Amino acid sequence: MRIGLAAPQYGRFASLESLGLVAREAEAMGFASLWVGDRLLTPLEPKDRYPGGDGSIPEAHGVFLDPFAVLSVAASLTSRIRLGTSALNACWYAPPLLARSLTTIDQLSGGRLDVGLGLGWSSDEYAAVGVPWKSRAARYEATLDALEAIWHTDPVAYDGELWTVAPSRIRPKPVGRPPVLLGGFAPEALRRVGRRADGWLTASLPIRMLTSMWDTVLRAAEEAGRDPGALRMVLRANPVVTAGGSPPRSGPVPQIADYLNEAAAAGVHECVLDLQHTAENAPHLLELAGEFRSYLSAASAAS
Repeated sequence: MRIGLAAPQYGRFASLESLGLVAREAEAMGFASLWVGDRLLTPLEPKDRYPGGDGSIPEAHGVFLDPFAVLSVAASLTSRIRLGTSALNACWYAPPLLARSLTTIDQLSGGRLDVGLGLGWSSDEYAAVGVPWKSRAARYEATLDALEAIWHTDPVAYDGELWTVAPSRIRPKPVGRPPVLLGGFAPEALRRVGRRADGWLTASLPIRMLTSMWDTVLRAAEEAGRDPGALRMVLRANPVVTAGGSPPRSGPVPQIADYLNEAAAAGVHECVLDLQHTAENAPHLLELAGEFRSYLSAASAAS
């Protein structure tokens, strides 16, 4: 299992100093990847529950840096580590603009980008960017269609209900073909991953639930005539390190690492550790990251 880190982006970590230190040191320590998320605002009276914990939006999300800018800076500070989005709220962006931003990062990083996309969970954020909450799944599918056309055809022509791109040159293109990973847990979201993505973005779920959902992805890939073995499962973990707690969401490093090792044995290809909810500062984040990596690497060597 590859091990990645969430890049400093929100709360007390929303600074160039934190990002610079963690990006450089993560690469030097041998981490496989750096990932960013996508939050726009924190409603005072949210219409929707946050999909985690007790349903309350984490206080740290009140300060959140732009994901494209963060990855661009990370690209300039590193040379090997992969850069990913986990996940961009795809429906917020017009596809030509989204394609341009992601292609720029891929070009500037020498082809190190993993494109993770999702639907998001906050209707308040959709309203703020003027995008309808209803029919968002159809908009999502259309966004994926448009990105495919923009990235992989030349000249580009796209004619859909939501957007029209007249026959045009849209360059540069990405370096190669950036992997596209999709989030989601509903049956249709899982089947979408199998039908058209390179992998699935998931979270710290009970192992039996995780494997059941992954089976749905693999079956959908087979039904679509695709190779299930080519798909990746990327798990984002947001643990709070405590003396007690309830792993995998909280607890001591060894116990949380035990869950992640079990997830690896169940088929997870990459784990993204987001330690911004528990670390005190960037040096502490790197210290915790090193502890996790030691436990995860030791288990891998033992197997």
